[in-house]
Parts: sequence; C-alpha cells; structure tokens
Amino acid sequence: MTRALIIASILAIGAAAGCTGDLDPPWQLDHDRIIAVRATPPGIAAGESSALDALLGHKGAPTRVAPPELAAVVSPASLAETLRFDGTNWVITAPSEQRLAQVRAELGLAADAPVKLTVGVSYESQALFATKVVELGRSATNPSLVSMNMQIAGAPAGSAEIVVEPLVAVPLSIDADDQHYDVTWLTSCGTMHDFDLPNAYLKVEAEDPTSGELAVVLRDDGAGVAWNVWPIRAE
Repeated sequence: MTRALIIASILAIGAAAGCTGDLDPPWQLDHDRIIAVRATPPGIAAGESSALDALLGHKGAPTRVAPPELAAVVSPASLAETLRFDGTNWVITAPSEQRLAQVRAELGLAADAPVKLTVGVSYESQALFATKVVELGRSATNPSLVSMNMQIAGAPAGSAEIVVEPLVAVPLSIDADDQHYDVTWLTSCGTMHDFDLPNAYLKVEAEDPTSGELAVVLRDDGAGVAWNVWPIRAE
C-alpha cells in the first residue's frame, strides 16, 4: 500500500467513525482496535531514532504489542524520508539541525520548537488505522508507570493476576496530575466506570464476563505514552 493510500484510508476511517460511532464502550478491551500507539522514544534530537509499536485489542483474544504492519508520514510531507522499515520495525530518524531549521521556517515555528511529525500506522491487513505524533528536535522519554503509585482495590498494583469479588466496586487509582496526563482504564472483565479519570472503579455485574484483562494507558502532555496490562478474574 502506498503512502497516499494509507493516508486516504486513515481519513476515510476517521470520517466513518465520526458518523457511525463505536458500538463498544471506549473502555472495552474485548474489541478489535488499536488501543495506543507508542514511539520509543517519543521525542528525538537530530540524528536520533525512534521505533513504533502499539497495544492492540482483539475480539475474543488477549491484547498484544506489535510494530505496525505498514506506516507512512502524514505530515509534514517534506519529512517522509525520516521513516523507514528496517526489516522488523518502523523507525523514525530525526534529520539534521539544518534540515529541521528549514522545516520550522516552512511551518512558521519558533527556532527552538519541536517539529511534530505525524505518522499513520496500520494493522490487521489495513483494517485498523491510527496516527502517532513524534516530536523532532528535542529528546524526550515515555512516562513511567512505576513512579505513579498505581493502586488496585487499595493495594499497590504489581504484575500478578488480579482477583476481585463480583458485584463489588473495585477502586483503581494512579497518581497522575490530570493537567499533564491523560489516563484511560480498560477491561474485558466486568464494567468500567470513570474510565478516563485517574480514579476509576471496576464492577463485575452478574451478566459480565468474569475473566479477561485489565489495562491502564497513560499519555503525557507531550507525545509520550505508557501502558500496563494485567490478567483479571472475579470469584
């Protein structure tokens, strides 16, 4: 698929989503979707490189992390050469300081402003599309969930399977300042409440699935993103 076709597909799918809506709630993991796209790192200085991957949801199957099947620079089009496939990953390499200065002038940006490179990515034989912004001209790192004091049911969140009681509101929390971070809680076990707040809760109702996964996605006010996924069951 050419760059032009990838961009056209992204625009068409975005328009269709805006018209029809999504039948599944936004916190539902049991759904074919791109949950979050990550660049590691999300900001790169001249000559540095960043690799792309994404957290993917699948109907009737666990989540997975994978590099894009295809990718293309959406904007600025003049920086299309910054993206390449190395045989395994799609990699962005920031151009020279001189080239970045030229692009800033073209875009009317300040001399020290990062250049926001928008990349379109696709999965599942081009059935799923999303975009990702990577900031060129400054180094940055993805946020760390380890430092965010995540709590599940009042206890620190580890890496082990989570076991909850059915019909009980299970509090979920993360110490993320909502002025600088966006938090999304997702699940395929139970029903999520306040999914887009640092403090949410999960309740496994009688008609809900009693096993699946729980996830949290953290986005910072730059281009950074981090996530964690746990197996979860109710008994």
